[in-house]
Amino acid sequence: MRTRSNNYIMLIIILVFLAVFLVWPMAYVFKRSFIDNKGFTLFYFGSLLSDPLQLEAIRTSLIIALLVTLVSLVIASPIAWIVARRSFPAKALISGLILLPMILPPFVGALGMKMIFARCGALSTLLMNLNLIDHPVDWLGTYPLFGVILLEALHLYPVLYLNLVASFANIDPSLEESAANLGATPWHVFRRIVLPLSMPGIFAGTILVFIWSFTELGTPLVFGLRRVLPVMIYDSVSEVGTNPAGYAQVVLLLLVAAAGFWISKRLTRSGNNISTLGRLSVSREEKKMSPGTILAVYLFIGFVICLSILPHISVLMVASSKRWFLSVLPENFTVEFFRRAVGSEMTQTALFNSLSLSLCASIIDLLAGFTIAWLCVRRRIAGSALLDTLSMLPLAVPGLIIAFGYMGCFSGLFHDHLTFLNPRVNPMVLLAVSYAIRRLPYMVRAAHSGLEQTSTVYEEAAANLGASPFRVVLRVTFPLIAANLLAGGILCFAFSMLEVSDSLILAQSDKFYPITKAIYALMDSLENGVNVASALGAWGMALLAAALLWASCLLGKRLGQMFRIS
Repeated sequence: MRTRSNNYIMLIIILVFLAVFLVWPMAYVFKRSFIDNKGFTLFYFGSLLSDPLQLEAIRTSLIIALLVTLVSLVIASPIAWIVARRSFPAKALISGLILLPMILPPFVGALGMKMIFARCGALSTLLMNLNLIDHPVDWLGTYPLFGVILLEALHLYPVLYLNLVASFANIDPSLEESAANLGATPWHVFRRIVLPLSMPGIFAGTILVFIWSFTELGTPLVFGLRRVLPVMIYDSVSEVGTNPAGYAQVVLLLLVAAAGFWISKRLTRSGNNISTLGRLSVSREEKKMSPGTILAVYLFIGFVICLSILPHISVLMVASSKRWFLSVLPENFTVEFFRRAVGSEMTQTALFNSLSLSLCASIIDLLAGFTIAWLCVRRRIAGSALLDTLSMLPLAVPGLIIAFGYMGCFSGLFHDHLTFLNPRVNPMVLLAVSYAIRRLPYMVRAAHSGLEQTSTVYEEAAANLGASPFRVVLRVTFPLIAANLLAGGILCFAFSMLEVSDSLILAQSDKFYPITKAIYALMDSLENGVNVASALGAWGMALLAAALLWASCLLGKRLGQMFRIS
């Protein structure tokens, strides 16, 4: 009886935490958008849908999201099919290289890409040297959407790939064999068997990519594309207490994210029974390919990988050179900017802030994520389904919405009391909490996976010998799933280090800048600011690469579960 009451106490604590720091900010945004001093109103939302500038921003954001999703699908689909269904040398290595784009946010990669596509950048110089053009072209100024779409697609296609490769691999091979034995052609088998069964995973991945690209703030901001909805929301932060127009913009983003989350949950749930039957049947035998086909696969995947790491290479080039002007490659290589990136007062403060914030966020996620997974897997008490849904919600709710909600509902709320929760006074607590909220799904899924794969026999034996529930968890459960918890913690820590939207909006003073806000501030510095910013991004990239490699070694194929809404 006491154990049952303790379970419900833990459930209530977690629900209160999520209600205050996840649900309340979104509810506050809705309230400010639809309720003013005179009561309920549609004025602000109606103004959003009738203002030509606002409509242009919405239309541009939708175009970016649709094209990024389409390009990501075109890139990820054939690669996922090949990796899931075919056997070829160095397959494990290539599967790891496909995830390389995830080690650098497009916000940072935009720094290097600007140098390539600028008026006097590498691309214009190369084309002039080849006599294909006779004067420099400002590619980003002429085609700004191209740079944003390309960079975001190259960053997000691995997320879609992880969903697709799991969907293709988990289909029962006996179903395809039966259709083939009945005379169905390979195309007919794919259209009538494979595609319908993999649709839940395909939709889950595409919806996630669509939401992330629709709400991406950093890339358009760096490329100077101001007429998109996320950037217009960022510009309205200074008026968060006086102008409800910004809340209406956030509500529109929230409605899109909520619709995507609901669709993904429905579609994934509808395919669960079929997928489970497939996983319980015979294992799939991967088909071997001819040497010519293997060469074609290497060329295709190699081209995609090289193109996708171009932003990373360009950032390293900018960080390690003093001059890159009217030349195909940078000149005057140096390590000076790497030293300055960790040696100046602002960057040292930013590094310390990011390290401490990410550590705090990881600890919060470890405690909350394990508790949520424990209640859902081991206890299955009433309310655990709601808890699991709320814990996955941050994957579909962008950091831009959460950060804007914090600025609105916590600014000036406490006056002289609890000022540590006022982001205008000191945003550190809310930054740590927002990082934790954003990365909570990673820890929940990691702990969830570990608990499902661990037998309860040892826990039951310890309990029968008189160990308290807390001692059972501490001495038995934790050690058994330590690898999963460590992998989830690594992902939480690494991705928090380079969180963009929360950092740009909540950190208003330089003494509170995390790494990403310091990078954005350095872009406008006169003395090699872009070089130092790129070097700071390179340090962050190295950290995230090491973290992903470590987590991949610990989780293996289960790494894809970290990036699934359901």
